[in-house]
Amino acid sequence: MTSSLFRTKNVEQSIRDTEEPEHALKKSLSALDLTVFGVGVIIGTGIFVLTGQVAKNNAGPAVALAFVAAGVVCALAALCYAEFASTVPVAGSAYTFSYASLGELPAWIIGWDLVLEFALGTAVVAVGWSGYIRSLLDNAGWHLPGYLSGRDGAHGFGFDILAAVLVLVLTAILVLGMKLSARITSLVVAIKVAVVLVVIIAGAFFVNTDNYRPFIPPAQPVPPGGSLKAPLVQLMFGWAPANFGVMGIFTAASVVFFAFIGFDIVATAAEETRNPQRDVPRGILGSLFICTVLYVAVSVVVTGMQKYTRLSVDAPLADAFKAIGHPWYAGVISFGAAIGLTTVCLILLLGQTRVFFAMSRDGLLPRFFSRVHPRFRTPHRPTILLGVVIAIVAGFTSLSELAELVNIGTLFAFVVVAISVIILRRTRPDLPRAFRTPWVPFVPVVSVLATLWLMLNLPAETWLRFAIWMVIGFVVYFLYGRTHSRLAERGRPEPEPAPPAP
Repeated sequence: MTSSLFRTKNVEQSIRDTEEPEHALKKSLSALDLTVFGVGVIIGTGIFVLTGQVAKNNAGPAVALAFVAAGVVCALAALCYAEFASTVPVAGSAYTFSYASLGELPAWIIGWDLVLEFALGTAVVAVGWSGYIRSLLDNAGWHLPGYLSGRDGAHGFGFDILAAVLVLVLTAILVLGMKLSARITSLVVAIKVAVVLVVIIAGAFFVNTDNYRPFIPPAQPVPPGGSLKAPLVQLMFGWAPANFGVMGIFTAASVVFFAFIGFDIVATAAEETRNPQRDVPRGILGSLFICTVLYVAVSVVVTGMQKYTRLSVDAPLADAFKAIGHPWYAGVISFGAAIGLTTVCLILLLGQTRVFFAMSRDGLLPRFFSRVHPRFRTPHRPTILLGVVIAIVAGFTSLSELAELVNIGTLFAFVVVAISVIILRRTRPDLPRAFRTPWVPFVPVVSVLATLWLMLNLPAETWLRFAIWMVIGFVVYFLYGRTHSRLAERGRPEPEPAPPAP
């Protein structure tokens, strides 16, 4: 039984499966499309909110260095993703990579984890988008009824109609084709980046260099906590990270890291890329570099416009412009955030449907969901199913307390991919690799250690919820996936031919 749990699906078989006519996705994406996808999903509310929030609470003006540190950690993981995505250009991202190196059960675990990560991420972002749109509508004098404005603050029935409609519209776009999705994403990302550049350029004229002193404020120790809301590292070792000072930069890095989450979704589109060996590494690393530069620039501007101790927590960038007498920019920032969240929601939904599709094609989920649309060549069945479910969840549920599950799911995937690179280098050194992670195993090992450190800084209750979801996943695998796996079917002996009739 143990051997069946860790049976691997070789790379050649994974690639052959993508060529089956009824399970083959259309190849239409370029390196530019993938880079736009990456920028589109990484830049969300984090650049408008998290930058000033972390500057005030954790690092002061040195938040710019925290973004650089978080960007380095992401770059280590991105190098591992780039090698795998160019070697195994198959939908499924970390799920497919671990199936080829670690085995079926680890692959199921990471696939199950990614389904949760992308589903919750899509729902949380849709609810956030709805909040921005309602705010803009209120400013224009249009007010939605309370029962259609979501669960937060609702008395009795409450449904977030805007969040649900957004998810359904994006679902329809994904069914109609990846090229259409790429064109819409390119337009929206162009608007979003333009807004960010306007903020950076306009804010640069109001920078006061006195606000940068001290650049690294004196350290302030944080008292350790004992509840489930405390970071796991506190409960395990009684150690609490410091705010401000040099260590405060690393504390801030563990927070702002989550503003980078999303570049890994580029790998899920490898199978739909015309030249994945060349373009997927460019898309992953290019989008990460662009976003790191924008994050650092925004953090330098906002801490120069207003003293870090006076930054607001809810809308620091918008309030910084209000403080200097330019409230008009606050509306621009809200518009940019709302526009930005549209692409984040679209690409998270894209990532989830591709992981679900890959698991279905391997038989770990019903193969009914792995048949592509005869005209659009998209996995329309899982896209429609997941889109409807997420629309209902986003409409009826307040998901703010579950948002950190998205973070732990992504970090867990980072660990698995880094370990998989080391294993596949040893077991299949003969594979052609268009992109090679440098300094293996040093870079993957450092990536694992850095990622585990960030995971330990997440609250203990997040770990508990994650463990519960994993237990449910084990039950589903042993009741269905293990016996319906295509690898299991290939390993069964052929039935004996029936004896001839007398």
